[in-house]
Amino acid sequence: MKVILLSHTPDPEKVVACSAKLCYSSSDITTLNDNLTDEKVQSFVQMLASIGHESPIEHISFTFGIEGISRACSHQLVRHRIASYSQKSQRYVSEQGFDHVVPPEIQNTPEALAEFENQMQAISDSYNKITEILTDKHYKQMLSEGMDEKTAKRNAQKKAIEDARFVLPNACTTQIIVTMNARTLLNFFEHRCCNRAQWEIRAVANEMLRLVSQVAPNIFAKAGPPCLYSSCPEGKMSCRKSTEVKKYFEELKNEWKNSSN
Repeated sequence: MKVILLSHTPDPEKVVACSAKLCYSSSDITTLNDNLTDEKVQSFVQMLASIGHESPIEHISFTFGIEGISRACSHQLVRHRIASYSQKSQRYVSEQGFDHVVPPEIQNTPEALAEFENQMQAISDSYNKITEILTDKHYKQMLSEGMDEKTAKRNAQKKAIEDARFVLPNACTTQIIVTMNARTLLNFFEHRCCNRAQWEIRAVANEMLRLVSQVAPNIFAKAGPPCLYSSCPEGKMSCRKSTEVKKYFEELKNEWKNSSN
């Protein structure tokens, strides 16, 4: 898995402070940035967090490139609807020899791993065979309809992989570009950094949090699962490991801080 912060709103915390200042002062648009020192920017951001005024942080956005995650993970990711996504298409890109993600529990269980890898190879062989059969079928049909050989060959394979992809597993890897505003990201981290989130999307969320914390540390100072700063909202579904989770994120955030210095 790889997560890269491709781009973000320049000087994001100042943009948020500027937006907040507009709400609470008589300054006009042209003078909003006047006297916005680093200290005042930090004060505005902290003030917004303390009173729960989150709309100003919607003005900043972050774009991530994510690769090497499974289709199972990307299906969870795109459920966060206030975001923009561009994903590698299995309709237009051949998955011959596809890579796949192995869940840790399977990786650490030899008997399960052997069965898993056998199935991945069988699916790969099946995908290739279906693609071959359908490509030949479409090619002959296109030739009979008067299409030239070069165009028919290219179009036949494209049409074949549209249907062959239905045999592909959730484990198949994908690439996706994601853009979220900061308010959506805070909600995303609340749900996906939680101990109850699946291991793969939790790893993605933690890495995304690490990257944005380096760019906008005040905005994401208290980002993460709810149990870090209040009681767990999961009720009977709680993992009941808030102490361990708090310790984990404390160590993680210290590690991030030291690595960015």
